[in-house]
Amino acid sequence: MLFYDNMTKYLQKLNLKGIIMKLVVKNLKKKFDKKEVLKDINFVFEKGKIYGLLGRNGAGKTTFFNCLNEDLEIDAGEFHIEDNNNKRKMEAEDIGYVLSTPNVPEFLTAREFLKFFIDINKKRIKNLKTIDEYFDFMKIQKEDRDRLLKDYSHGMKNKMQMLVNIIASPNVLLLDEPLTSFDVVVAEEMKQMLREIKKDHIIIFSTHIMELALDLCDEIVILNKGVLEEIDKNNLNNEQFKNKIIEALKEE
Repeated sequence: MLFYDNMTKYLQKLNLKGIIMKLVVKNLKKKFDKKEVLKDINFVFEKGKIYGLLGRNGAGKTTFFNCLNEDLEIDAGEFHIEDNNNKRKMEAEDIGYVLSTPNVPEFLTAREFLKFFIDINKKRIKNLKTIDEYFDFMKIQKEDRDRLLKDYSHGMKNKMQMLVNIIASPNVLLLDEPLTSFDVVVAEEMKQMLREIKKDHIIIFSTHIMELALDLCDEIVILNKGVLEEIDKNNLNNEQFKNKIIEALKEE
């Protein structure tokens, strides 16, 4: 499609400028009562990669995302954006957050929701397209575009939530178990879309499914016992190494 091709060329053009963008997390800590969920998070996430944040259910992946999105106040540490070594505080427009449970205004149709979102964010949307071009990009069928969002399936609501975040084009895109509600065909479409847009974003993709992380992500990061650890993805092709990772992710 023309919009899809134009977006890809636009992202490639940006990449040629040599813009180096990083999300730097230093000594981040978060606890609830006496339980330390995030003990001492140190990591540098770079633009142009999809990071698979791998961990058991309850390991603290969503807590980590909520801290980055400033939905939760951190207990210690800090995080910031670096553009070509220029350090700055991460602002609200820098971050997009796709929740595992989609949050959309169910009293609006998909078209009304998209129009409202574009109208209030028009000044910061790059390469603005028509509403139907955005629907085409996300492969939302014509017969679904004027339906109330309350009548959408969980997966369709998730598509809409992902679409508005892509339109806003944040520097950092947090995806919290985003593909679990999609059928096999749609999940493959979403993975291909993420591969195409990663050039202009820092994408952190949380999941507890190792096979999904290996298929989609450029880097694998494990959240285990409150600490982040990067894993050499090439080693994960070794079955023995996979078993070691599984053991590491088991509860104490």
